[in-house]
Amino acid sequence: MGQTNIKEDAARKTEKSKRRDGGSSRKSRKQGVYQQLSHEFPPFYDADSRILILGSFPSVKSREQQFYYGHPQNRFWKVLAGLLQEPPLQTVEEKKAFLLRNHIALWDVIDSCEIIASSDSSIRNVTVTDLGRILNSCSIRRIYTNGGTAKKLFEKYQRDRYGAEAVGLPSTSPANASYSLERLMQEWGCILKALDI
Repeated sequence: MGQTNIKEDAARKTEKSKRRDGGSSRKSRKQGVYQQLSHEFPPFYDADSRILILGSFPSVKSREQQFYYGHPQNRFWKVLAGLLQEPPLQTVEEKKAFLLRNHIALWDVIDSCEIIASSDSSIRNVTVTDLGRILNSCSIRRIYTNGGTAKKLFEKYQRDRYGAEAVGLPSTSPANASYSLERLMQEWGCILKALDI
């Protein structure tokens, strides 16, 4: 009798464990699924570009728009337009004209990776971009990284390869909620010197 009770108790614990594991798996699925993705649009620059701003990898919204910083809550375009005293930038064409007018090049550190949605913290299995495409085509005075992930990956994979340093700036992503727009503009104000403004 005692042995039967022990077996029944062990069976109940096993069943509870399975239910817990199943719940954990369902929760994991709700949190998102990894996708293997490649960068789908080119760097943006011309021969007159003076600074290069590097992000990590395009967000879901940026991939939909096929251009940089497409999420409406990302403060990137507000910060740059504010610093350069220009009106709000709405369309991709307005943003491109703004970048050319102000000698700003954009690209990302990552060429391909596995990622869940737009989550930088989920990024793994990274292949990096060939920054030589820009650095060999124009006289970049300073490289800046937008956020900690871009800075970390640049230092790990690209700094020594290109013999270049990057200035790390706080992320303009809405996930960086501790930084107000005003605080971001203060931190990002350093780009003006490299632009001779």
